[in-house]
Parts: sequence; structure tokens; C-alpha cells
Amino acid sequence: MSGERLTLTAGTLTLQDLRGWWETPRRLGLAPASYDAIRASAETVAAVVAEGRTVYGITTGFGSLARQTISADQVAELQSRLVRSHSTGVGPALDDRVVRLILLTKINALARGHSGIRAEVIDRLALHLNEELYPVIPAKGSVGASGDLAPLAHLSSVLLGEGQIRQGGPQGGQIRPAAAVMAERGLAPIELAAKEGLALLNGTQVSTALALHGLFQAERIFAAALAAGALSVDAALGSDTPFDPRIHSLRGHDGQIDVAARLRDLLADSEIRQSHLDCDRVQDPYSLRCQPQVMGAALDIMRSTARSLVVEANAVSDNPLVFPDSGEVLSGGNFHAEPVAFAADMLAMAMAEIGALSERRIALLVDATMSTLPAFLVAEPGLNSGFMIAHVTAAALASENKMLSHPASVDSLPTSANQEDHVSMAAHGARRLSDIAQNVGHIVAIELMAAAQGIDLRRPLKTSPKLTRAMEAVRSRAAFLEDDRLLAPDIEALTDLVLSDWFPSRLLEADLLP
Repeated sequence: MSGERLTLTAGTLTLQDLRGWWETPRRLGLAPASYDAIRASAETVAAVVAEGRTVYGITTGFGSLARQTISADQVAELQSRLVRSHSTGVGPALDDRVVRLILLTKINALARGHSGIRAEVIDRLALHLNEELYPVIPAKGSVGASGDLAPLAHLSSVLLGEGQIRQGGPQGGQIRPAAAVMAERGLAPIELAAKEGLALLNGTQVSTALALHGLFQAERIFAAALAAGALSVDAALGSDTPFDPRIHSLRGHDGQIDVAARLRDLLADSEIRQSHLDCDRVQDPYSLRCQPQVMGAALDIMRSTARSLVVEANAVSDNPLVFPDSGEVLSGGNFHAEPVAFAADMLAMAMAEIGALSERRIALLVDATMSTLPAFLVAEPGLNSGFMIAHVTAAALASENKMLSHPASVDSLPTSANQEDHVSMAAHGARRLSDIAQNVGHIVAIELMAAAQGIDLRRPLKTSPKLTRAMEAVRSRAAFLEDDRLLAPDIEALTDLVLSDWFPSRLLEADLLP
């Protein structure tokens, strides 16, 4: 675990905070002032119960059972029953990075003091985060409204000493019953008070964490794709004229302007470019020439998505909400994850387009008539197939992404006996971002390998100094292809590079990405 510690003032998480927690486990403490708001909120709920007021989820059932009144002596039992009944998730367990973000954003939301939950419950969640005692959360089962109910129930079940825990850290990975882990640490199960189960289960934290997981992968892929695209320009004897700032200033999109500037920087001082300045080619194919327009649009989407998800990560998104100043408990719909669903859908399309553009550049490079390089980038084509089937793999992945990028937010299926009659489908809309990211990561890895092959085939001419650094990183994982060999290990090694922070940290300015 990192030695870094964040003292959190509830509602103030930044994108950098969220990205840092996604990358590395850290330690969290709440600012002392947060406890006053938490205490006032819990006291308001206690007063509702003492006064015998009828308030949804506190003294009533849930969903379409809201008309069922719960007696005062069953109010606490209602909350633990809620957690058990809603623990119906299925599928593989969520990645530890996602679970960290879920815990962090749930703590952040509850600590704002509008959820009616006691400090000891929030502190126990913080213990799980700090000690890397990650609740095992099945990935599937949320429709993205009424909160991410099933996955958050699995998170909450460990507080009751139920469910399962996966210990993080270098010695971690083992899944064990929560009761056994807690007993070893001398932790007693928590008895939930009025409203607490509902506060834990309501909220968009799972959808938001999954969308952030997709965004942070997209950032790395985007940076690698910029480098791959620049390498492909040089490998194909393309021009840097389309990246002239005067062209992009006339259109005015920030992302387009920024991408063009980065491509100019990456290609600066290339010997290959200097060698064909006076060639008779008038215009390059779109996959080379229109990179600022396509990648810039993707960058704008990523920036917009980041802003939306930071707002959501700081939001109070459970129901009902407690307002201690007036003593009111108001029912609303902040649990509806439509903003997250829209953000995830837009990000899915942007990532799919990054992959589609990369696949087109691979196709260009392996086509001798377009690239003026040996067919399929290998000596003795015919005897060797070279990059022929690596391109087929890229095409398959790009096509799969078209299916995966279909918007999830346009779907809805009523639940809870039609009480919850419109839902966002944000959870699986965000979860599929990881599948797209893996596909695009592989596509960009194949382009890096193909473009590096093309650059080497242009020797003794050299590419630019910055792209030479990218070439060295590629060649440290995938050797020049002299004759046909198994390329799958090279693709996997380069995909690991694409999905690492190498390209953002080594080749891009920090402020280019969100």
C-alpha cells in the first residue's frame, strides 16, 4: 500500500484523487469537521423513528412495498434484511481497482451528512479501504436506478459479517468468508440502525466506479494511439502538413487543436519526413490526415466524461435524503444514474473510434500499394505472411467494438412491480468499457508493432527523437519481424505497454488528458 494518505473533506474528491486511488491503494481519513454533519444527519433519522413519522425506507418497506408500515421495534431489523435480500448479484467479481473506487466514493457520499448513517458505519467502510479488505462484489445485477442495489448490497454484507472478502496487497488475492476475516481482526458485525441499510445500498457508486475504470484505461490507450498514429505517418511517408495549427484554429475545437499540436511535436525533426518533403503526393488517406479531427473529438469526449464523473463521484445519490437543518427527510431520485449512463455511452463510442482509426492505419501499412512498404511488412511475402493475420485480428476487434458501443442508456426495463419504471442501465453500460478498452488496447498494440516494422524498413533514415523513444519501448517487447513467428506473445506484451502509464507519462504533457 502507498504511504500516501488523504484527509477527505466530504464532497471534494478530484479526478487526480480518483485516478490515484485507482492506480494504487492509499489510506483515507475523514476531516474532523465531517463528523458534525454525519452526527446531525443520524440524529435526524433517530428523531423520525422516535416521533413515529412515516418516512420511506425508515418506517416503511422498499420500492413498491413503500405503503407497508414497519413497526418501531422492527426498524433496525428492516435494514439488515434489506442487505440480505438485495445480495443477488451474479458473474465475476469486480476488479480490486473498481472496488477501491466504490468504497472511496461511497464513503465520500455518506460523509456529506445527508444519508442518516452513523459515523461508526462509515469508519468501518474506511477500515476496509485502508486495510485492503475488499468485499467480493459480483459484477452483474444492477439496472442503474434505485441505486446500484445488488452490488452495493454485496459490499454492505461484509459489515454484517456476511458475504466474502478478498485481501488485497502483494500477499492477497485469497477469497474468504467475511466472518472469518473479521473474527481474526477482532471486528464485531455491525448492527445497522434505521435508514442505514438503505443509505448503503442506494447510490450510483458502482456505475460511477466502473465508468471511471473505463476512463482511466481510455486515457492510457489514447496516449498510446497518438504515438502509434504518429509512427504510422512516418512509416507510410505521410505528411505533417495536415497538423498545421492554422487549419485547426479555423475550426476551433479544443481537442482537435491539442491533438494536432501533439502530433506535430511527436514528428518534429524526423529524418524520414525530411526525406520526402518535395514528393508528389498531394493528400494522405483519412486515417493519417484526419487524426486531429477524430482523436480530438475523442479527447473532447474524454474531458467531458471526466467532468461529469467527478461531479457524480462527489454526489449524494441515495434516497431519501436527510436535511438536518429543517429536520426533513425528502424522497427524490438522485439514485438514477442517467448522467453516468450517458457518459459511459459517449466514452464507449470514443474508444471504439480510436480503435477503428488505428485498425485503418494497420490496413494501410500492410497494403504495399498504399504504404510503398513490402507487402504485409515482411521480406519474401508469399513465403512469409508477415502482419496479414495480425491485421485480421485488429479488424475482428474493431468490429466487435461496434457491437459493444451500442448505447446502453436508450434501454429501460421496469422493475419492482412497475414502481421503478424507468432505469438507466448505467452499470453494464459502464462495465462494458473494460471490454472495449481491452480490444482497443490490442488494436493499438498491433499498430505499434506494424508501424515500428515500417519505420525499421525505412532505415537508414530515422524517425523523430520522441518517436525513437516509443520505438525503443516497442522493440524492448517485440523484435523486428525477419520471418514469420508467433506474434500473439508480442501483441500481449505490447498491450501491457499500451495499458500501462508509459505513454501518458513519457510522451504526453500531463494537461493534455482530462
